[in-house]
Amino acid sequence: MGEEKRKYFMVKIKESTQVDLKKELHKNFGFDSFKGDQEKIIQSILSGNDTFVIMPTGGGKSLCYQLPALIQEGVAIIVSPLIALMKNQVDLLRSYSDIENVAHFLNSSLNKGQIKKVKEDLVKGKTKMLYVAPETLTKEENVDFLKEIKISFFAVDEAHCISEWGHDFRPEYRKIRDIVNEINPSLSVIALTATATPKVQDDIIKNLVLVKPNIFVSSFNRSNLYYEIVPKGKKDQTVKHIVKFIHQNRGKSGIIYTLNRKTTEDLAEVLKANGISAVAYHAGLDGKLRAERQDQFLMEKVDVIVATIAFGMGIDKPDIRFVIHYNIPKSIENYYQETGRAGRDGLEGKCLLYFSYKDVQKLEHLMRDKPLTEREMGGQLISETVAYAESAICRRKVLLHYFGEEYKEDTCNEMCDNCRHPKEKIEVKDTVFTALETIKQVKEMFGVDYIINVILGRMNTQIQAYKHDKLKCFSMGAHFQMDDHFWNSLLRQMMVEGLIRKDIEEYGLLKLTDKGKAFLKKPYSLKLSLNHKFEDAEGDDDDVSGPQGSNGSAALDPTLLNMLKDLRKQVAAQHKLQPWIIFMENSLEEMATTYPTSLKELENISGVSKGKALKFGKKFVELIAQYVEEK
Repeated sequence: MGEEKRKYFMVKIKESTQVDLKKELHKNFGFDSFKGDQEKIIQSILSGNDTFVIMPTGGGKSLCYQLPALIQEGVAIIVSPLIALMKNQVDLLRSYSDIENVAHFLNSSLNKGQIKKVKEDLVKGKTKMLYVAPETLTKEENVDFLKEIKISFFAVDEAHCISEWGHDFRPEYRKIRDIVNEINPSLSVIALTATATPKVQDDIIKNLVLVKPNIFVSSFNRSNLYYEIVPKGKKDQTVKHIVKFIHQNRGKSGIIYTLNRKTTEDLAEVLKANGISAVAYHAGLDGKLRAERQDQFLMEKVDVIVATIAFGMGIDKPDIRFVIHYNIPKSIENYYQETGRAGRDGLEGKCLLYFSYKDVQKLEHLMRDKPLTEREMGGQLISETVAYAESAICRRKVLLHYFGEEYKEDTCNEMCDNCRHPKEKIEVKDTVFTALETIKQVKEMFGVDYIINVILGRMNTQIQAYKHDKLKCFSMGAHFQMDDHFWNSLLRQMMVEGLIRKDIEEYGLLKLTDKGKAFLKKPYSLKLSLNHKFEDAEGDDDDVSGPQGSNGSAALDPTLLNMLKDLRKQVAAQHKLQPWIIFMENSLEEMATTYPTSLKELENISGVSKGKALKFGKKFVELIAQYVEEK
């Protein structure tokens, strides 16, 4: 009976939502077209299907559940891991709508009176979206309350938190499925995440018990981000380079990630001494000061925040123009997530990583007291990040390959340092054959270092124990007279080319792919570039000290743009909102290009809904009208 009811309910939803989605998009959010798979995802949700969305930061993930929530009857329950993230989303939704209670959040930051008001709006059916923390969702009183109201669907944001293999594991996420079943097992569930390796994806589907989900995997490629690796030399040289870079990007928002608390404080002080508005942020600061400094950054009172990884998750600021890693991150997932905070509005974003072998040693040293399995896994993740830094091929190829995606372009239009300054390629047909044959003969049971030792004919106790010195492949590559650097480069690029794969969960064992097996049968010409050596990358970050003292469209009007930004700050302060919630930067740029002088014209600006124009637009069109008249 329950299943029949569910099917009937879903049919009624489908019948009642045969609407013009683009019209609804423009009405509710001010956009004229969907991005990527957004429309298909929304249709899947409206049809009552379990849905799994993997979409990189800045791809428009939130809109995938927000629009169907506004269209459907009832309230959508959105599980979100951070209070700051919930507040941002609710503020943004209210800015688009002229209805204040269209969205609410329920978490530990609310007092009893505020909770009562939220529940009253839910009972009256005024609220279309309710954001809840997983801890709040599991409370018995909230479960009982949610059983009594009409719910359209459940959305689980930051779904990677459910997996121990994810980079932000939250045990409370494991309870979500049980709570959904208790409230209403017939409700559909939508899981969303920005970063998930194939292993994490499997964990999400399994733990949320998604039933025949429609799976949408968007490209992990962020085409507006520029990636660059900078060898980290002496401290003063590195700091001088950072100061120069920030001065070249004056007035733009940026994050600098460091490995330890002391470095955040020291580096922030150096930046301030060089005329850059900056603050430090780390877990050692008390909660009130952390919140204050985060607020300074979000409200554009400071341009740069120097932080440990304690800062970031839940930061929804779309106009961050650069992310600098002063130290190498511990995994490619961390790096991708952190660099992904740049350019979320689709405009430029620059990502610099200062690479040092001493920093790598520090990361390895930090794992010395961890259990053996965790230490070995952590070592594998660090080695993947080092391989990314050392690689001489397109950085996008390496990043996307890590997440199981093939980047088919030869270059990324000079949006990484390797494509902007390419290294010479050499013919590697014979050495590739040698490497593949060696991996095959040792039964695909060993990692990179072992394979290189066999290829070069280096005897050790392990090779002797397995009697691999008796194999035909032993010392097979010695006559090429190539060193370890060459063979490391070769094996890494063979992975990216799809000839072999590294099983990270099995501690880095190398396996042949079908493409690699075909190459062994019929070798073909193949040219590759050798990795960077970074011989001078020996920089450290202790006792940071530095010098003291001192692209857009041709049609865009930079003077008007600056005036609009100043006005946005004033309006944001009046409403106690972050400036980007008033109007996105690309909306301001379009205003500074097309000069809308009425609210009706303002509604034609991308990202400006009717509700947003009515709520915030008057002062902006008045400013533009006055500017046009004077000029």
